[in-house]
Amino acid sequence: MAEVTRRGVLAGAAALGGAAAGLGLPGTATAAAARTGAPGAVTVRPDDTRYASLTGRGSNARFVGAPDYVRVASSAREVVDAVQQAVDEGRRIAVRSGGHCFEDFVDDPSVKALIDLSPMASVSYDTRRRAFAVEPGALLGEVYQRLFLGWGVTVPAGATAEVGVGGHVLGGGYGALSRRYGLSVDHLYAVEVVVVDGRGRASSVVATREPDDPHRDLWWAHTGGGGGNFGVVTRYWFRSPGTKGSDPARLLPRAPASVLTFSASWSWKDLDRRSFTRLVGNHGGWHEHNSAPGSPYTDLFSLLMLNHRESGTIELVGQVHSPGADAQRLVDDYVAAVGAGVRARPTRTVVNRPWLLAAAAVQESEPALFKAKAAYLRQCFTDRQLGVLHEHLSAEAGGAVDGAVWLVSYGGQVNAVVPGETAVAQRDSVLKAIYLTTWQNPDAARSALGWVRDLYRDMYADTGGVPVPGAVSDGSFVNYPDTDLADPDLNTSGTPWHTLYYKQHYPRLQRIKARWDPRNEFHHALSIRPPR
Repeated sequence: MAEVTRRGVLAGAAALGGAAAGLGLPGTATAAAARTGAPGAVTVRPDDTRYASLTGRGSNARFVGAPDYVRVASSAREVVDAVQQAVDEGRRIAVRSGGHCFEDFVDDPSVKALIDLSPMASVSYDTRRRAFAVEPGALLGEVYQRLFLGWGVTVPAGATAEVGVGGHVLGGGYGALSRRYGLSVDHLYAVEVVVVDGRGRASSVVATREPDDPHRDLWWAHTGGGGGNFGVVTRYWFRSPGTKGSDPARLLPRAPASVLTFSASWSWKDLDRRSFTRLVGNHGGWHEHNSAPGSPYTDLFSLLMLNHRESGTIELVGQVHSPGADAQRLVDDYVAAVGAGVRARPTRTVVNRPWLLAAAAVQESEPALFKAKAAYLRQCFTDRQLGVLHEHLSAEAGGAVDGAVWLVSYGGQVNAVVPGETAVAQRDSVLKAIYLTTWQNPDAARSALGWVRDLYRDMYADTGGVPVPGAVSDGSFVNYPDTDLADPDLNTSGTPWHTLYYKQHYPRLQRIKARWDPRNEFHHALSIRPPR
C-alpha cells in the first residue's frame, strides 16, 4: 500500500490497493535481474555475495531467513528441477516472488531450500487459451503497464508497484478497481503449478476453470486459498468470465483513461472523542449503504487512515474512476458524508491523473519492522468498538506509538460473486480493517507488539479477541496473515484460525491439499492442513 513511516505509520499514501500481499506495506524492490536473457537456474549459497540480497529482500525486517541455498529460477522447468532436488534431499521448501509476506512463512528457520521466482516476469497474450499469461515474478506496476500499453486492459489488483503477482493473486488480491471489477481471482482463467505427488515426484500441471477440466479443483484452490499450500505457481492466465471472441482488448476489463485522486485531512487537535467516533461511524455507515454491486459509488475507492494521535492527522485518500463532473460530485458527496456532524473541517486536495500514473504509484521503503492484523467488516463498527478505537489511538492510551488502523473500501462487484465460485469466502463485506504498528529500535518490539495486540483484542472482546464471522465482522484476510490467530492465548473464541480465513471452504481446501500435496511438502504456520 503505502510506505509505513516512523511517525503516524503512514506518509504518502497517494494511491490504494492490496498486495501482500495486499496493501504492500513497507517493502523492498525485488531482485528483478534477468528480465531478459535469463541465465538459467542459479544456485546461491551462503558464501555467495548474492546470498544476503536474496535472503534479506522480504518486506518485514523482523524475519530474515538462512536457507542452505537459494535457487533463482527462470522457467517452469527450472522450478520443477528445484522442487525435485529439495524433495530428494529432504529440505523444506519456501517460495518467494515479490517478497511481501507479513509473517515468517518464507524466512522460517526450518526452510532450507528457497526458490526465488523474481526472474519469471513475462506478461503476454496466449492465443491458444485466449488469455493473458502472467508469470509470478512480474511486479504489479509492470503488469499494469504491459496490459494497458499493449491492449488497453487491466486486472483489478493492488497499488504498490513493487508487489509481485505470485502471492498477491493467490490470496484474492484486490485494489482500487475491485469495487468496479471484482477481485483479481474473479478474472483468473488458469494456473500452472509445480506439485509433488505421493511418490515424491515433482511435475508441472495446468488447471483451468473449465467445468470439464479434471484439474479444476486445483484452479479453484488458487482463487483465494493463499500461498504456500499446494505447490509453486509458475504462470497465471487471466480472462474475464463470459467474454467471447479472440480480440485481446475485449477479454479483460478496460482500464480507465484517468482517475480523480483526492485527499481529506483532519487534525487530531480538532477532534475530541465525539468528533472522532462520529467521523469513523459516518465512514462505516456510508460504506454500508453504498457498496452493493451496481451502486454508482463503486467507482469510488478510498482508505481512511486512523493514525495515532502522535502523527497529528487522520487522512482520507482515494480515487474515482468516473469521468468529468461526475467524479468531482462523487468525491464532494463522499467527503461531506464522512465529515457530517464533525466540527473540524478537513484540508482537501483533488488532482486528475492519467490512469497508468495512478494505478501503481506507491513506491516502497527499505524493509521495516512491523506487525499487521486484519478483519473484514460487514457493517460499521459498533459504538463500543468506536470507543475502543479512540482510546487506543488517542493520547489516552499512553505514550508515543507508531500505530494506525486503516479502513479500506471493499464490496461492490466483489460481492456480486457467489462465495463458492472461488475460494474467497467473504463476499458480503464492505470494508477491510488493517491494524498496524512499526518500530525502528528492535528493543521497542515488545511494546509495539503489545499495543497492536491489545487494540485488536479489545476491538473483538465480545468474540474472544478475534473477528469471528457475525453481524459486524467476517473473519480475516489470508493475504494479511497473522499467526496470532492460531495462538490460544490470543484467540479465545473457540473459532479456529482457518475458519477466520476460509470459513466453510476449509474442508474443501483440505481435500484438494490431500490430492495435490499428499506429502505436505508445502507448509507453514498457517498453511492448509491435510485432512486427518
